[in-house]
Amino acid sequence: WLTSDNMHHQWLLLAACFWVIFMFMVASKFITLTFKDPDGYGAKQEPLILTAVTKVEEVHVPEGKHWPEEFQPTGKAFSGNLIRQPLVHMERLELLRNVCRDTTLRDLSHTTVSKFVLDRIFVCDKHKILFCQTPKVGNTQWKKVLIVLNGAFSSIEEIPENIVHDHEKNGLPRLSSFSDSEIKKRLNLYFKFFIVRDPFERLISAFKDKFVHNPRFEPWYRHEIAPGIIRKYRKNRTETKGLQFEDFVRYLGDPNHRWLDVQFGDHIIHWVTYVELCAPCEITYSVIGHHETLEDDAPYILKAAGIDHLVSYPTIPPGITVYNRTKVERYFSGISKRDIRRLYARFEGDFKLFGYREPDFLLN
Repeated sequence: WLTSDNMHHQWLLLAACFWVIFMFMVASKFITLTFKDPDGYGAKQEPLILTAVTKVEEVHVPEGKHWPEEFQPTGKAFSGNLIRQPLVHMERLELLRNVCRDTTLRDLSHTTVSKFVLDRIFVCDKHKILFCQTPKVGNTQWKKVLIVLNGAFSSIEEIPENIVHDHEKNGLPRLSSFSDSEIKKRLNLYFKFFIVRDPFERLISAFKDKFVHNPRFEPWYRHEIAPGIIRKYRKNRTETKGLQFEDFVRYLGDPNHRWLDVQFGDHIIHWVTYVELCAPCEITYSVIGHHETLEDDAPYILKAAGIDHLVSYPTIPPGITVYNRTKVERYFSGISKRDIRRLYARFEGDFKLFGYREPDFLLN
């Protein structure tokens, strides 16, 4: 009799556990459906104006495309922050659209969706994905992901480094290579994303990569671009050393920098604003990842795009995505406040659109 009574209690306990699990699943489903339409937070988007292509109607994101119904871990790549990830990304999109509506920042947040922008957007037709390239935020790895998805290589490990940025061989078409109607269709229907980083830290990374280390052996940065900046912006003409960060900052903060940009061509993509690169107020992006939280954002993006079962984002070395405040302050320590303020004035749109704080050394 005691054994039967114990079994009865065990069955009651098991039934209670199943009931709790069932209620949790119902609550999760409700929360997921609440997050399903990211466009509900935004203002009406400005119409896309394609210079070099025809005018395109207002872009709308189809309901349910960008927010999968389930946000559950599918492998060890996901961290414990997965449950709060949908809310984080919804808040980013809401902030973006609020800033896009701010008329006082219009000149810093809006741009024409020109061929320059369309050249930055890579296409994966097989899985209906558009990726806008913003250099110095880990884009090489995202290119590798798309190269595998497009079928040029079967795994990320097989892709030679010299192929990743060779757009004749890597199998990654640019959005600009399509007809007007095909561009419009992809902008309306595809999953779209890009990655951002603290704007000033990104500029430091660009300076070091192109003018100090230059690991890809691109001589035009040191032998053509650097001399052009030095001739225009170096105060002490007797100095013979190579391009200094102070020269670089003075060039970037000059309101008349564009006359040099035209001479430098597309090489400027490594330091122009995110606004100029990806037109975030004109194109309705599905997700905006942050370099500082890439360990969480990368698997989330793969999940949201519906490709997490096909490919993984390459392993991120420990500490590489952490914002280095000391480094940023050190690089700007010898720069005049006037030049820093002019630089910030140019990149203010990027700071505000993506939630980055104005640097402390500007407030002192």
